[in-house]
Amino acid sequence: MTPHRPDYLRHRIQRAFETLNEAELLLSGMFTVGVVNRIYYACFYAVSALLASEGHSSSKHSGVMSLFDQHWVKPGRVTREIGAFYHLIFERRHKGDYEDGIFFDRKDVEGWLAEARSLVEFVADWLRANAGTEV
Repeated sequence: MTPHRPDYLRHRIQRAFETLNEAELLLSGMFTVGVVNRIYYACFYAVSALLASEGHSSSKHSGVMSLFDQHWVKPGRVTREIGAFYHLIFERRHKGDYEDGIFFDRKDVEGWLAEARSLVEFVADWLRANAGTEV
């Protein structure tokens, strides 16, 4: 799919919501490492859509984070807290995926899931209002 096309944006934001639902299912089974992975990917899909709506993309996760910081966080289009959360969940996902013996506290994970849902909903609302993308 072409990154700036409405069908691409719709696909990415729908995938973000689906991935949040996957996270909730994993949380019900106390698979907290898997939940963190799904939370990160939900945010990644949403941020990728946000960036693509303005013609920005990167093939690397760190590139997406850098573009998000440059075009959305630093100019104040999203709060610094949202930017900090995206960095935090990236770090937690990396730790959970690549380090042994990692376990995340359920309360922390529940909070991160709520923050991720807010981020994804913000992006969906922004895309509806500014990119003409129906979700």
